[in-house]
Parts: sequence; structure tokens; C-alpha cells
Amino acid sequence: MVGAYTAPVSVEESNIAKERFLEFISTKGLRLTSQRMAIIDTVFSTQEHFTAEQLLEWSRQRDQSVSRATVYRTLPLLTESGLVREMDFGKDYKHYDPNYAEHPNHNHIICQDCERIVEFESEKIEKLEDEITHNLGFSLKSQRIQINANCEELKRMGSCRNKT
Repeated sequence: MVGAYTAPVSVEESNIAKERFLEFISTKGLRLTSQRMAIIDTVFSTQEHFTAEQLLEWSRQRDQSVSRATVYRTLPLLTESGLVREMDFGKDYKHYDPNYAEHPNHNHIICQDCERIVEFESEKIEKLEDEITHNLGFSLKSQRIQINANCEELKRMGSCRNKT
């Protein structure tokens, strides 16, 4: 079965991810500033993929003092911790996937018209991955499937409500 999903961000999941990240930065000897905490709260309270600029905007809604530099210094820490995945969709900027820690083997469809990102899981794809890796003598560690597509709504209606 193939299905788009929206990974739920429960308070418990959000708190667990935050705690894991706070432990991670503690092992690095980094300070927990109010700016960094606003960024962390923002990242772990969303299920949407985001760019650095979106993260800056959302974080400033929590704390006006959040600086662009702090966002750009915190993003590599988030990816290094394994809790967020940096994704390159062939644009001039990266997207970040906050659903990575709980769902490391999910896939993405990226609309080339409106840039909407849809996550999906497929039991058939998982079985095929297992079969291929096993037949070739490997053990699956991780996978990444990215499908680039065009918006059916745009083709059908002439416009897309997701296109900005």
C-alpha cells in the first residue's frame, strides 16, 4: 500500500526529540541560548519541511532576537545529530526534514510547479529494497527515494493553490 502520510508531532515525540538534541549539544560543549532554544522548539514542533529562511521566520515568531547566523549555525548541528535530514531538491537552497528521526526511511514527491513536498511510505518499495539488497549481498542501512512530478491541479485547473 502506498500512502501519503503526515507524521504526527505529539508533545511526547517533540519533547523526546528536543531532549535528544539538547543532550547532543551538551556533549559538544555548546551553550543553550534563548535564540537556540527558540530554533529547537520551532524545529521539533513542526512536521513541515522547511528552508533556513523559513526556519528563521518561524523562530522569530517565538523570539524576535533570533539571528540568521544562529539559524545557519544550528542547522548543521541538527543534521549532525541525526534528528533532521538536509535534502537537496536541485534548488539554490536546501530543505530540512524534521520527520527523519522517527521515520528515517520515508520517500518524497516534489512538485516541480508549486514545490510542495509530499512524504509517502510504501510496503512494496520496502520489500523491493530488501529483495534487491539481499540478492546483491548487502544489508539495507538507509534509502532515499525522490520523485519529481508536476502538479495535476495546475494541469487540470490552470492554477495551483500551493503555488506562491
